Amino acid sequence: MNVVIAIGNVLVAALVLFGAVLVLLSAVGAIRLPDVYTRSHAISKSTTLGMMCILLGAFFHFLLENGEFNSRLLLGIVFIFMTSPVAAHLISRAAYYTNVPRWEGTVRDDLKEKAGGK
Repeated sequence: MNVVIAIGNVLVAALVLFGAVLVLLSAVGAIRLPDVYTRSHAISKSTTLGMMCILLGAFFHFLLENGEFNSRLLLGIVFIFMTSPVAAHLISRAAYYTNVPRWEGTVRDDLKEKAGGK
């Protein structure tokens, strides 16, 4: 039984550490990337996965240490998984329709033909 708890603790630590690294990388991306579209992409993808890993690590911690099935953590994972990419998409779409300038290195504009954009 102690081996299972030790392996579980390693899994919890790995999930939390991996999630923290992803959130840190998304913060670096928010600072370093040139425009709102690339920043939104970096933030929505890596922060979503990072927060899901951290919450999953917390879920496994409580499951292994206390034997408690915490449904609120699972609901938090589902909520973040469903809302973060949608919010980033809506922010990028709003930025496009309000003519926020794109980075000069942008190669392709998929919405230009569909929406009559700039």
